[in-house]
Amino acid sequence: MKQETIYGLHAIEKFIKQTPHLVYQLSFVKGRLNNRQQALYDSAKALGLSPNCVAKSDFNKVDGNHQGVMALVAKQPDLKESDLLSLMNQASNPLFIFLDEVQDPHNLGAILRTADAVGADAVIIPKHNSSGMNATVRKVASGAADNVKLIVVSNLTRTLKEMQQAGMWMVGLDGETEQTIYDQDFTGSTGIVMGAEGRGLRRLTREACDYLAAIPMLGVVESLNVSVATGITVYEAYRQRQLFAQSSDR
Repeated sequence: MKQETIYGLHAIEKFIKQTPHLVYQLSFVKGRLNNRQQALYDSAKALGLSPNCVAKSDFNKVDGNHQGVMALVAKQPDLKESDLLSLMNQASNPLFIFLDEVQDPHNLGAILRTADAVGADAVIIPKHNSSGMNATVRKVASGAADNVKLIVVSNLTRTLKEMQQAGMWMVGLDGETEQTIYDQDFTGSTGIVMGAEGRGLRRLTREACDYLAAIPMLGVVESLNVSVATGITVYEAYRQRQLFAQSSDR
């Protein structure tokens, strides 16, 4: 099975808690461990793992704040485009998040974390000109990378149209429209489509959406970071869905 390296306390704590059998090696920076590192070390030992301590130089290859711990783990099989329809059919009221060439791994990690928090069924990214899964994404996602389904597609516009034909409504975030996310109905089978950093939605992606909606902006700032905008939008979707479910139960 393929392997990959993850790092950071929270990401590794989550991974070990959820799937300890997929951890091949757990390494700490040699020296005195702080309280949180020691707790992770002890819990790993209790689960039958054999953590080791290595020289700080062994962590030099890590791009980012490793917090003195990294793990070699089994890489899970990637989901494919063909899995989207089955995922959609399995969910009673699916919520997908489509990212149109989001390139910063910190943004992708933050979006995965938010997707996990609201129970989104999948995050979909195009194969080209996008950040993919890597150690930085995993660390920022704080464990969500192993709980949220991330699917890479070869053509995002085509995928949007296929999901529409299957019954999903596509809502694209666009600051140029007068309709806001608070006017939009998110209670049905919904795909939320977010644009890239700076540029926003590409023309073909925008044209493939059923609706366009904006986040109200009252100050001098013209736009929000894509991960922040995604968080605001999916939580509005979550709020509406909760209210709809409560009214349906009465």
